[in-house]
Amino acid sequence: MRSMLKCLLAGAGLTLITSILWPNGAFAHGEKALEPFVRMRTVQFYDVALSKTNLAVNEEIVMTGKFHVAEDWPRGVPKPDLTYLNVSAPGPVMVRTERYINGQSSVSSFALKLGGDYEFKVVLKGRMPGRFHIHPFFNLHDAGPVMGPGAWIEISGQPSAFVNEVKTLDGSVIDMETYGLANGVGWHLLWIVMGSAWLLWWVRRPLFLPRFKMVRDGRAAELISPLDIKIGFGILFCVPAVVLSANLITDHRYPHAIPLQAALDQIDPLPQIVNAGPVSVRVQRTEFNIPNRAVTLFALVHNGSDQPVRVTEFGTANLRFLSPKTDGAAKEVTDRGDADVGKGSLTLDSYDPLGPGESRSIRITAADALWQTERLDGLVRDADSRIGGLLFFEDGTGARHIASVSSPVIPKFN
Repeated sequence: MRSMLKCLLAGAGLTLITSILWPNGAFAHGEKALEPFVRMRTVQFYDVALSKTNLAVNEEIVMTGKFHVAEDWPRGVPKPDLTYLNVSAPGPVMVRTERYINGQSSVSSFALKLGGDYEFKVVLKGRMPGRFHIHPFFNLHDAGPVMGPGAWIEISGQPSAFVNEVKTLDGSVIDMETYGLANGVGWHLLWIVMGSAWLLWWVRRPLFLPRFKMVRDGRAAELISPLDIKIGFGILFCVPAVVLSANLITDHRYPHAIPLQAALDQIDPLPQIVNAGPVSVRVQRTEFNIPNRAVTLFALVHNGSDQPVRVTEFGTANLRFLSPKTDGAAKEVTDRGDADVGKGSLTLDSYDPLGPGESRSIRITAADALWQTERLDGLVRDADSRIGGLLFFEDGTGARHIASVSSPVIPKFN
């Protein structure tokens, strides 16, 4: 009985350890862990789309989208003077073959301008089969990544079928999957062998207490023998000699080489899109009802166009809250079943369109469980409790107007 109990306990312990240590698939990329005010008031993505979501190994997809750099940039986040746009994926499941910012080819980092509008295009090539969740994201220097909206993709085929060949300056074609692999493994083995030999040379002797006693007794000089000194000088000479010789050989073998690029691309923003239309918004007060998971904006909206306009959407931190009156392109997005879209979750005190030249105070409420599931309800605990986002309007002709809004948040608990 006792032996059976021991076996059961051992089995339970082994199961627990295995469940902890066994690697599981990642279904997100840590975007929920970032402070809400950073996600809301830095880079505001919108209109992000994929050319297709099902592809085979070696096929390409195109990710496109736009983003607005918030004017109300948080004081606690370094200014975006050095940024890099990339695509987040669970490992090397795709390769990026092209990237364009505002129609300009870009391979390096670049600076963003506060209040600027940009569009991007990234070409991706399928590498490994499976179902993966991918995001566009910005790496902000000294601040970290800011994720854009994610999407699921399906890659079919066999990993062995993947081809990643490029033509070099001398006209030869190389396989990027295997090129230089043997050379890299060889250098790693060389340094592992040398480091291990040097380590074993010292640890073969008595350690810790015997040496401590010798140092305490004033015999520290006996710990290092003349042979130790000779070997140390030999390594001091051989290692630089091997590195410099290998460098000379490499320069001779590959005379035409382009180093890794460290330049800063100079990319100007697009002509103003957000806050550039005839519709202007001034947020007078914002309330966050925590129990009801609802954010209410009290906004003064002025329609300076010659068409009636109405509120269709509020977007923040990659979440989209849509009015029940929303149709057209926005409705097509909701029909895909995106998890970050709350259809009909944006309510107004009046759905009557604003007439040409009219100014009106509107109460806009975005109520959805997304505030909690995406951990944005922690905004009231931030040192910078301000909300930011994009408010979308549509006029009678179907034209869209976008306003970037921000405001301090007043928490409500009843």
